[in-house]
Amino acid sequence: MSNEIRLNSSKLGTKEYWNSFYKKEIANFQDNEEDTGECWFDDSDAESKMIQFLIDKINGEELPFGKQENIKIVDLGTGNGHLLFQLHEDILEECDYQDQIKFDFMGIDYSPDSVEFATKIAKQKYPQAAFQFEQVDLLTKENKFLSANTSQFDILLDKGTLDAIALNQDPISELGDKIGMDVYASQVSQLMHQNSVLLITSCNFTESELIKIITQDKTNSLSVWNKIDYPSFQFGGVKGSTICSIAFIKN
Repeated sequence: MSNEIRLNSSKLGTKEYWNSFYKKEIANFQDNEEDTGECWFDDSDAESKMIQFLIDKINGEELPFGKQENIKIVDLGTGNGHLLFQLHEDILEECDYQDQIKFDFMGIDYSPDSVEFATKIAKQKYPQAAFQFEQVDLLTKENKFLSANTSQFDILLDKGTLDAIALNQDPISELGDKIGMDVYASQVSQLMHQNSVLLITSCNFTESELIKIITQDKTNSLSVWNKIDYPSFQFGGVKGSTICSIAFIKN
């Protein structure tokens, strides 16, 4: 089980850190509207690879839930909303079905300052687009967002959120004293319907570790659907990459 996999605790796994971080980002944005904050994993080109992966699957009609008139997308741990904003822009430029499919973009984050920041950017930079941002802590038992959005999303995105969750080793009493990374999959899967796609990018876990955490050793309804290839290196006879992106499907 995933409880064999552990990261050292870090301030990057705390709400206090991220609230403080996004307060500074908001202040910077108010001083300069071109400063929309960090693009995480930019050095590995992860964001553009995730977006290109999705657009290629849409254009090729290869998404497991089939062609739909409406695709609902949620960004888990949206931060400054950069992934959603760039996805929106690239869909307008590259998606063959942009006139036939309505895309709904939602970003959630447990930091109220993150939500405030992303909302400000959306209003300032994308006034004609329909972005929704909401403060949500996925790692709670009585969760109104999960209840209201059960089986609602077609595509779920995670670019580093599981990584941050795994940096907090504090047990969650209302979830049986499990830590966040051990309940992440069961919480997130509630938002998925059959054939929904969960696309996760991680720099803290290997492919095999990430698969183990999300599928809980093949004991839940999630399984690997596809993955994104990154440049690999070889050291000591072992081949690997500094980052991995895996698309999981709900069976």
